[in-house]
Amino acid sequence: MDFLTDWLTNWLKELLISGIMGNLEGLFDTVNAKVGEIAVQVGTTPAAWNAGVFSLIRQLSETVILPIAGLVLTFVATYELIQMLLEKNNMHEFDVANIYKWVFKTACAILILSNTFDIVMAVFDVSQSVIADAAGLIQGSTDITPDMLAELETTLEGMDLGPLLGLWLQSSVIGLTMQIMGIIIFVLVYGRMIEIYLMTSLAPLPVATLSNRELGGTGQNYLKSLFAIGFQGFLIMICVGIYAVLVNNMIIADNLHSAIFSLAAYTVILCFSLFKSGALAKSIFSAH
Repeated sequence: MDFLTDWLTNWLKELLISGIMGNLEGLFDTVNAKVGEIAVQVGTTPAAWNAGVFSLIRQLSETVILPIAGLVLTFVATYELIQMLLEKNNMHEFDVANIYKWVFKTACAILILSNTFDIVMAVFDVSQSVIADAAGLIQGSTDITPDMLAELETTLEGMDLGPLLGLWLQSSVIGLTMQIMGIIIFVLVYGRMIEIYLMTSLAPLPVATLSNRELGGTGQNYLKSLFAIGFQGFLIMICVGIYAVLVNNMIIADNLHSAIFSLAAYTVILCFSLFKSGALAKSIFSAH
């Protein structure tokens, strides 16, 4: 009878160990794939991300929004001219040089407005350059190495049936968490790029107000928002890099139960940090 009990216990242990090892071997596959995509996706300019969408956005911006922005600029320039003429005692103390200043200022505003799309793309070129430089320094791999798996299997073989069952349940739950986090990363990265396209499509309207001291706050805040969403990609990469460092040594921890719970906590923190990256970037650049 003892022989049958020992055989059944050993069989269950082998079954649970195989299940735990299988869970852990594929634990980070989804996340690693998404983490690998992050450096590529956030380091890609809007023009290179999707040529078809970029062409559509540019065409809409230049053919639909730009004429409206031209009307806005006309209003702003006229309003500024009237203010300039009236502020000097109804033109009794008017300086002709101010007319030349207004003409030069308006010409610069027209030049900037007509090249709005290129200016916006230049902002993202700068941010993508920073992200590309950081990609070589931030290690975003959470792979489990063969040595770590061999050490883990040795540890599991020395454990009793009860703790093995608990570890199998925990690893199964964490595996599901990894799948959810992969979806979150996908939504966040692609959602950021769509937000960039949406902001780019309306770029001429806020840029048309830049030349006026009173109305220029709209255009200035828009430029701040552009830099914020551009450098959000850099913050995303930092979040993933920190996550990779935190979980890289999870398997060799002495207490596997604690290690797996720590992994769950790290995963939640990463998701929270990714969602906060946009608000943090806007706060840094004082955009609202």
